[in-house]
Amino acid sequence: MNNVTTTRRRIHILATGLAALVLGVTGAQSTQAAPVDQDCPTAEIFATDNTSIITDPDDPRLRTRLTRFDHEVRAIIRAHGARPAASTLLDGVFWSDDLKQATYERSREFDVNRVGRDGLQHIAGVIAKEYDQESVLTFRCLPRTSPETDAVEIEVPGVRASSLREALVADPEAREKLGGGSVTLDGRLVLVAPIADLPLARKFTVSLGADWNEAEVRYGDREFVS
Repeated sequence: MNNVTTTRRRIHILATGLAALVLGVTGAQSTQAAPVDQDCPTAEIFATDNTSIITDPDDPRLRTRLTRFDHEVRAIIRAHGARPAASTLLDGVFWSDDLKQATYERSREFDVNRVGRDGLQHIAGVIAKEYDQESVLTFRCLPRTSPETDAVEIEVPGVRASSLREALVADPEAREKLGGGSVTLDGRLVLVAPIADLPLARKFTVSLGADWNEAEVRYGDREFVS
């Protein structure tokens, strides 16, 4: 894998480092939408079988539904003792600092139940190896006050992938710290970010025209597994 691919796959986390300010503990209510811990699956895996750098938003590879990939990853999850639940198709938009432009990727988010931290890490590692990925993003849902909580997952309706691209191009801070995000086919923005960047994530979300009052914020532990 080249440096551009590595940068794009790690950009959500590695460009920012670990969170330095735990807003969930200090109670910075101005940045918080409704927590939804009780509705969160045990864990989530964000993955793709794509190994190319795609810079054209009209590239036909971005229209794949990743159906076979969906079935194969579910089988991997079951084979390693966990239970797969829902799977969501995503249109990802990421900023490449090397290329100085947005890149695109179709991926899927897999809900996983009956899995612990070590099991989740192992499954993600198997997926990364099987599909030649530099790393696979995982997110474990945890209470906001858990000592392991270091990230947030934000979901909010009313966002298009084209709007996400335009906002990334126009916002250097969001490009550097958030790196990008994904949009579901029904127009829900999905952002996974360090808790330290929750205020920035809120500002960025609002700039996309989304209503922060409709946002759902989940707390947990995120990791890129290679």
